Amino acid sequence: MPQLLIASTNPGKLREFQEILGGEPFELLLPAQLGIFLEVEEDGATYAENAAKKALAYCQAAGLVTLADDSGLEVEALGGAPGLYSARYSPIAGATDADRRAHLLANLKGVARPWKARFHCTVAVAAPGRGVKLCVGNCPGEIIPTERGTGGFGYDPIFQLEGRAETMAELESAEKNRLSHRALAVRAAIPILHELFGV
Repeated sequence: MPQLLIASTNPGKLREFQEILGGEPFELLLPAQLGIFLEVEEDGATYAENAAKKALAYCQAAGLVTLADDSGLEVEALGGAPGLYSARYSPIAGATDADRRAHLLANLKGVARPWKARFHCTVAVAAPGRGVKLCVGNCPGEIIPTERGTGGFGYDPIFQLEGRAETMAELESAEKNRLSHRALAVRAAIPILHELFGV
């Protein structure tokens, strides 16, 4: 069975990748299984640059087809912030997801609702000698002032999906992996993976 390396050490992302790609005819490998521990600096100016940089670094280290992503939350009232800096959006050293959510809500204090937002994900697929291909997914919604739900990770408890009553954290994992920005981007990449693997 062809092997696909998932270029991430984020446990929440890894779980989602495994669930989204679970039925596909290739074996998913994690960097730690191969003894690969890379620190790839996400210093690109776009999600695409960061995702491609990660995919290429892991692809070169492992010699395997590699999938990486870069994603973020974009809040209209904050001019698209935190965006590329979603994972680092807190002045607190060693900030937790809860710290980042609290910082976001503090920055929205006094701003009229609704706080329209979207989650964005760019997926990069790198193959040895074949370069990088990109796919994107977007999930619109709004930020709410009170956390709801215990599923997901990151900003999920304060992100209510457009046209739905639930936050991302209130969705069953199967439903989240049908609607989320990451699910949409990864599913768009599946035909690319089939072509690369010849399956």
